[in-house]
Formats: sequence, structure tokens, C-alpha cells
Amino acid sequence: MSDLFEDTPAPSNSPEFTVSELSGAVKKVIEGEFGLVRVRGEVGRVSRPASGHLYFALKDDRASLDAVSWKGQVAKMQVRPEEGMEVIATGRMTTFPGQSKYQLIVDDVAPAGAGALMAMVEKRKAALGAEGLFDPARKKPIPYLPQVIGVVTSPSGAVIRDILHRLRDRFPRHVLIWPVAVQGQNCAAEVSAAIKGFNALQPGGAIPRPDLIIVARGGGSLEDLWGFNEEIVVRAAASSQIPLISAVGHETDTTLIDYAADLRAPTPTAAAELAVPVRLDLLATLADLAARQSRGAAQTLQRRDQRLRDLARALPRLESLLATPRQRLDTAGQRLGGALGMAAAKKRGAYATVASRLRPEALLTLVARRREALAAADLRLSDRTLRVAERKHANFDKWASRLPAALTRLIADASRNTADGRTKLAALDARLQAAPTHRLRSLAQRLEALDRTRTTLGYTETLQRGYAVVRGDGDVVTSKAAAEKAQTLEIEFADGRLTLGARPAKKPKPTGPTQGSLF
Repeated sequence: MSDLFEDTPAPSNSPEFTVSELSGAVKKVIEGEFGLVRVRGEVGRVSRPASGHLYFALKDDRASLDAVSWKGQVAKMQVRPEEGMEVIATGRMTTFPGQSKYQLIVDDVAPAGAGALMAMVEKRKAALGAEGLFDPARKKPIPYLPQVIGVVTSPSGAVIRDILHRLRDRFPRHVLIWPVAVQGQNCAAEVSAAIKGFNALQPGGAIPRPDLIIVARGGGSLEDLWGFNEEIVVRAAASSQIPLISAVGHETDTTLIDYAADLRAPTPTAAAELAVPVRLDLLATLADLAARQSRGAAQTLQRRDQRLRDLARALPRLESLLATPRQRLDTAGQRLGGALGMAAAKKRGAYATVASRLRPEALLTLVARRREALAAADLRLSDRTLRVAERKHANFDKWASRLPAALTRLIADASRNTADGRTKLAALDARLQAAPTHRLRSLAQRLEALDRTRTTLGYTETLQRGYAVVRGDGDVVTSKAAAEKAQTLEIEFADGRLTLGARPAKKPKPTGPTQGSLF
């Protein structure tokens, strides 16, 4: 019979588990044994889904460990892991039953030494430099004397006080402060938003647009300054239309914003010195230029005066210039008497010749011809006068016919003008009658205002507030020495005066040695 049937297996004492029970047991063991661990490794396979969680892997040369950081934990990280970066991750081990694997829930990530951070900075620097963000050709010149300076920094640190103090000492300017966090997770976002916000201001608006931006922060470790190495800060600085000075850290600290800025300052105080010139130096330069201008003008006038004297010495003397004309005048004067005699003789001979031809008959003939010509002209003049008179009469008749209508219009216009004049005269008379009253009222109001001002500013009002007036020997005293010299003191209060009686004069202090002295 045993050959015909198979053997039944013997019952076992090992317990049976479901898949869920076994996965839960493994989860409890792993989480119990590795509650909080710190794991060092190289970051690989970084994934950032839309949920905001961060998935990556930690690996070394022999193994790989999956890691995940939830959205709230990612927001608290000062340094976010990037592929190829060596980090130390702090978290707790757990399992993911859905895929039968274990993983590390990361709470924080720190670089595994400064070398890792520097390698990350160099890698990011090379990538951004390849895009031309650090090209010197795109850097803008810094304005010589900006009217408005925008400062992006923490409002509670010593940096802003140093910048304001330095600007006040060198050349006071209008400063706009954009408060930001200068370290931590919010640093990069707030700094880039501040740079973009200053650039978004419109010229001539309610808030003045800065002519220069200073991004400043004090010194610190590489981790403290990490926000200024973020890509969004570098891109915001490179795209700024307003010239930007980077003053992050001390002189030995270098961040990526220093390469993107138009000018790097070693310290925040040095940034203020680079932003504005020294006002006193400018005033001294102007004074020196004014002095040089005055000296130049004086020297120019002196040279021109010397040149004029030199040219004056080259001119001939007045006597030599007038000698020849004087000689010609003397010669002409000597010839004048004889010339006048000869001219008179010639004129007398010409007159005698003409007089010999004048006879009475010729004169009578000339007179008759002139009378005939005069009679003919008189006849022509009479005819012309009659014709002109006739034309004038005709014109007169024509104008006379128009005269009544014109006179009527003139009289009507005169009547209207007279009525208008009377109306204006009545208005002016009314204004004239009212003017003294208005003037007196205005002067009375002004006198009352002045009297109120006098009463308010008078010393009696001051006495009402608890003060007193001290007079010594009739004069107001304002010092202790004057009060000590006075024989009689009078104190005036708000409700009356108090007189203090005469006081004996102080005895003069002895000048010589007294009894009991050492001399």
C-alpha cells in the first residue's frame, strides 16, 4: 500500500507570516536599531517632483542607499544636495513595504567639509560663467555721485550702521534700505527679490529709483554666506539695470555674486567709500581750482599790461607826429594873406566887367518882360483857382449831405459812452467808499493777530509756565556772578514780585599769610 500512495509531509513548528506582517516586523527592527543615524556619501540621482519632496541616493564605491526628504524638511535645509556633492545626511532609517526596500528619511544635509562646498561653488561658477554672466564687457560703470543709493542687507546688523556712518562722513546721500535675511534658507529668495524690486521702481515715482545698489553682509563661514552663491541671486545681480556693488563678507571672502556684480568691495564700509566721493576733498579741489583761476586771470592781466607798455614804447612821440602838419599849417598861414588879396582883386575885376554891361535900357526891357510873364501867370492862376474852387464846392456839397446822419450817430455814440462812463464812475465811487472800511478792518485784524503773538511770545506768558525774572539793582541778571554783585534782588513771579533786602558786601579774601600758616 505504501507504494500506491505518496507519503504525507510531517507537520512543522515554524510560524507562518503574511507578507504585510513580515514587512511590518522588518520595519520595526530597522527603525528600532537605527533610530537616528548620520551617513556620509556622495549624492546621486537627485529628483525634485512637483510635490516639493526631494528624492536622492547616497553612495560610495561599494553600495547605494536611497534617501528621501519631505517638503517641510527641504524648506529648512541651508544647503540642498546636488548630484556629485559629498555630504553628511542626518535622519532615521525606515522601510518602504510597497517596494520591499529600506531608505533614509533625511532631516538635514551638511557638506562633508569645505572642500565639497568649494567644489560645488566652482562647478556652479563654471556653468554660469559659460553663459557670459561674469563677462567684464557687460559690467556697468558706477555713477560718480549717485543721488539715491539702495542698500540690500539686514536692517538689524552692524553692516547698515557702518554704511550709513561712512556715507554721512564722506558725502550724505538719500539711502533706501530693503531689509532681507542675509543667511539661511530665505536669504537667496529675498536678496534676489530685493534687487528686482529696486529695478522695478519707476523714475519720478513716489519712491525714488536708486542710482546705485549695494548688496552687503558681514563676514562669516562659507555656510553662512551660501545664500549669495545661489543661482537666483547671481542671475538677479547680472540682470540688474542699476549698477550694483557687492560687499559680502570680509576681504578674503568671495561669493558668486562678486563675479556678477558691476563692482566688488572688500567690505561693506569699502562699498560706501566706493559709492560716493569725499565731499571735503571736492570742496578743496573746487577752492584750489578757483584760486588757480584767480591767479591765472591776474597773470593774464599782468602780461597784457606789460605787452601794452611795450607796444606804447614802440609808438612815435606826439611831437614828431605833429611836427610836419604844424609846418604845413605855418606855410599855409604865411601864404594866406597874399592869396586873399589876389582873390579880392580878381573878384573886383569880374564885378567891374559885369557892371560895365548894365545900362538903364536893358533893365527896363528886363522889367517889362518879367511883368508880361507875371500877368500871364496871374491869368493862369485865376483860371486854375476857379476850377479848384468849383471842385471843392462840389465835394463840400457831397459831404454836407452826409453830415446830419454822421452828427446823429456821433451824438448817439457820445450819449452811450457818457452813460457807460457814469456807470463805471458810480462803481468806482462805491469801491472808493468801501475801500477805507475794508482797509481798516484788515489792519484791525492784523493788529489783533500781532497783539496775540506779542502776548503769546511775551515774557509774562513764560512766567505762567513756572519761570521767574531776577533783577539786581533794577537790571535783569542772568548769571550767578551778577546776582552776587547786586545789593538788592527782586524776583518777579507770575502773581507778583518779591524784593529781597540789601545784603552786606562780601569781604575781600585776604591775600597775605594769615595766623597759623607756614610762612
